[in-house]
Amino acid sequence: MDGRTLKQREYEGLRPGHYACPGCGMAIAMRLVLKALGSPAVVVSIPGCNAIIGNTYPYSAFNVPAFHSAFEIAAPTAAGIARGLEIRGQGDIPVVAFAGDGGTFDIGLQSLSGAADRNENILYVCLDNEAYMNTGIQSSSATPPFAWTMTTPSGRTGRKKRIMEIILAHRIPYAATASIAFPEDLMRKVIRARNIKGMRFIYILTPCPTGWRTPEDATLRLSLLAVHCKVLPILEIVEGRIRLNMMPKNIPVSEYLKAQGRYRHLKEEEMEAIQREVDEDWNRLLKLTEESPKGQSLS
Repeated sequence: MDGRTLKQREYEGLRPGHYACPGCGMAIAMRLVLKALGSPAVVVSIPGCNAIIGNTYPYSAFNVPAFHSAFEIAAPTAAGIARGLEIRGQGDIPVVAFAGDGGTFDIGLQSLSGAADRNENILYVCLDNEAYMNTGIQSSSATPPFAWTMTTPSGRTGRKKRIMEIILAHRIPYAATASIAFPEDLMRKVIRARNIKGMRFIYILTPCPTGWRTPEDATLRLSLLAVHCKVLPILEIVEGRIRLNMMPKNIPVSEYLKAQGRYRHLKEEEMEAIQREVDEDWNRLLKLTEESPKGQSLS
């Protein structure tokens, strides 16, 4: 259906034997992205879980060339490689930068903004597990309110940064959110992004059993709940226009919170505060949306 041959659809860009923890949502996301991207391609990874999973020197679990960059420069490193390929007459080879929330929301935000402003010809994939998991579960600006981390043992007091609105403000050719619970949608977006020239950004929420204090087999259920509870709206932004791809089932956010050990300390009034914020963000998103949702059913 996506125009690829059977051999292309069977391609795997992430080999077995990587270093991901059992149940890691990030490993699933990376596998789907690379599977959809196909070969040839080039991967840029930075210090964090994504590099530990697939690109720990001197080994690599990637089936494509991979470059291990510094933490704060995933986007410009990918841009430099893309420009080099263009000079060599190989500008059709996609370059994908993998970075977590720390390398996107925090440490790498300035360089990401610069790459977006220059409309560099790269695909940037943010793999958000909502904390600095690789270095011991410290809070980031992607960590949700009231969530436990090692640096917020009583629950984070800050609010999660609206990264998609920051990306929207740059007016790049393509941006999207995706969930590993809906692999067809995720892969469709990667394929679409591959065929667009210029800066592309895909955000994927990647549950972390270790940092979220959840069972190893709960990752996909949590990914589903995040969508159905309106924590993760599934959308695309094309040339500044927002379109929702899926409509949630409006499940109470308490079901999502109670499934995670990092929220076990919450009081009822704190859950209600989170529900209000989720509802406010959803209504705000609807006001920003220029096109009506398709109302695609979710399984």
